[in-house]
Amino acid sequence: MYNNDVYAVRDTTQSVLATNKLIRNTYILLSMTLLFSAATAAFALVTRAPLLPWWAVLIGYFGLLFATQALRNSAAGLFMIFALTGFMGYTLGPIVGHYLHMHNGPQIVGMAMGGTGAIFLGLSAYALSSKRDFSFMGGFIMVGILVAFLASIAAVVFQIPALSLAVSAMFILLMSGFILYQTSAMIHGGEDNYIMATIGLFVSIYNLFTSLLQILGVLGDE
Repeated sequence: MYNNDVYAVRDTTQSVLATNKLIRNTYILLSMTLLFSAATAAFALVTRAPLLPWWAVLIGYFGLLFATQALRNSAAGLFMIFALTGFMGYTLGPIVGHYLHMHNGPQIVGMAMGGTGAIFLGLSAYALSSKRDFSFMGGFIMVGILVAFLASIAAVVFQIPALSLAVSAMFILLMSGFILYQTSAMIHGGEDNYIMATIGLFVSIYNLFTSLLQILGVLGDE
């Protein structure tokens, strides 16, 4: 009985250490990718890079995403995640530039950045401190993301501003839920790869920011 208790304590300790390492590595990599993405966005902004067609963005994003997923357990996976987040940052540059040219553009961009940071930090802190299991949200979030993704394509193709605005609001809710879900997955063993965990959180932050930009841009447009 004593040996069983010792083994149980040792297994629990190892599990806690592995979880803490996963969380630490994820947030370190997330910070690095956010900085790199900001640098590529600034480069696109300074060089006045054109806005890429939506289909080119989708091809580049999913291509790099699948490559990163395939290489997630190797050193090449780190290279691919920087390629992915750098590409996403580059596509963000022209979007930010568009809003900066509005009469109150700097305030809109600043509010979107502040709102994104507040949402992410608040939800992450809650998930980490409460240690609640949000795995039950997975199916709902995946279906919601698929519906919102298809609706966003329809809004672009058919030029429906109201639908685009509704999709942005929907993405804010979905990405907020996904932050809780992804953080919970790291704590409870649903995700054990820090590269994939970083991608999930990065994409959530990216979509939060762009969605807030669109909504604030509409509200602040004279």
